[in-house]
Amino acid sequence: MAKVTVFIGDELARYGFGHGHPFGPDRHDAFVKEFKRRGLDKKVSIRPPVMASEEQILLFHTPDYLNEVKVRSRTGVGYLDYGDTPAFIGIYEAAATVVGTTLAAVDLVMTGGAKRAFVPIAGLHHARRHTASGFCVFNDCGVAIEALRKVHGIRKVAYVDIDAHHSDGVFYEFESDPDLAYADFHEDGRFLYPGTGAIEETGKGIAKNTKLNIPMPPNAGDSLFRKLWDQVEDFIEKAAPEFILLQCGADSMQGDPLTQLGYSSAVHGFTAQRLSQLADKICDGRLVAMGGGGYNRDNIAEAWCAVVEAMAEA
Repeated sequence: MAKVTVFIGDELARYGFGHGHPFGPDRHDAFVKEFKRRGLDKKVSIRPPVMASEEQILLFHTPDYLNEVKVRSRTGVGYLDYGDTPAFIGIYEAAATVVGTTLAAVDLVMTGGAKRAFVPIAGLHHARRHTASGFCVFNDCGVAIEALRKVHGIRKVAYVDIDAHHSDGVFYEFESDPDLAYADFHEDGRFLYPGTGAIEETGKGIAKNTKLNIPMPPNAGDSLFRKLWDQVEDFIEKAAPEFILLQCGADSMQGDPLTQLGYSSAVHGFTAQRLSQLADKICDGRLVAMGGGGYNRDNIAEAWCAVVEAMAEA
């Protein structure tokens, strides 16, 4: 069994909105170049991307929305939301590959082919079941949670997110689900898209207090993150999940052009290390990390390589 598997390949890189766009296809290559420079390709196993079937996408998304993406994908015209997520020819195949690759990572960990896995172009946490949002066409995080339940028979899942943006597509679609332990560090919604994730939002009904939103002030750095981390670790351990998902967006690092947080890549490495150790302790090591956002290419390379290194060394 490989300790860590990383999924990379041109098919995954195609998920992007053109060169010069903050979410461009060059994000994948920025990571891969640094990944190889550090020799990480010699320390982990590498697998190619996989395209999801319609059936897999429909574990989370509605049939009407899936069909709309297919139509827009053929014409490349218009937007899939209110103006953040433009269509392009082939967008369906690109987005389906993000979903399929995240599901391949989950399957690999569930079947014992790897202890942990990382998918760089993944963690599209804004998409809702019926619409795109914030550069996210299909929500591979949401599909993974549904697949863990419906395909693998896993009931209790933990989702941890350190992207600068609140993962509204995961939070609101599972807000009433008591079996999803959810913890999200994000820039305070009063200052950043999507404007949600207040500390008072802790879940609804029987899911009350199964969700932890931690809004961070602009310019918050490593020390504040570390100070607040222990409550998250205690929260996840108490929830006793059978699988942990990590969305480790690099846009929470200092110098991102779209956000105002001030972390270094040490936060990403620290989070991956602690969750790897926690997964070993409570759920047979099962951990899949998804790259998430990040619009400064150097930050992407640093943060995601720190995650892979931590997962390999933990």
